Amino acid sequence: MTESPREPREQNQPSTRERIQQTAIALFSEHGYEHTSLREIAEHLGVTKAALYYHFKTKEDIAASFFESYANDLDGICDWGDTQPRVLGTRTELLRRYAEVIRAHVPVLRFMQNNQAALTRLDRMSVFRLRQRRLHGLLVDGDAPLIHRMRAWDAITTLYSNWITYPRVDDSEEEIREASLQISIGMVEANAA
Repeated sequence: MTESPREPREQNQPSTRERIQQTAIALFSEHGYEHTSLREIAEHLGVTKAALYYHFKTKEDIAASFFESYANDLDGICDWGDTQPRVLGTRTELLRRYAEVIRAHVPVLRFMQNNQAALTRLDRMSVFRLRQRRLHGLLVDGDAPLIHRMRAWDAITTLYSNWITYPRVDDSEEEIREASLQISIGMVEANAA
């Protein structure tokens, strides 16, 4: 007798691992990393701690998975940039792609911003900084004048800081994203002028 195949998971439905990550980031953001336990994450998911342990042994493992996803996405952008000519069009596209990575990781980046003490202990901020430096190297030549190197750095940090830390009033996420991207692109255009 053959066993009937499992129903495939719908493409838009998150996996158990993704659900754990989504729940954890929400709880970390609401209560803080230090004040959230694995038990609370399991309770919010409606699963046992044993089921949670199948995917993540510790909350540090959950936090590490956020960084891995962000790092992989940013590495993909930089890998693409490594194969392109060092021209304004490439640099503009790198910033557009970086804006999309930020969009995909807004909850993680907000978590990183609000839990820097815990992240220092986990030593995951170096992953973030190393990726930013690699992207920076694709936006400006290392021997460029200091003002060009600083503009390129500001182009990266503007995308991040405006989207993550800019105080929201009546502006939509999309408006903030577009304004940040225009400012960042303006900086690399100024270097090319």
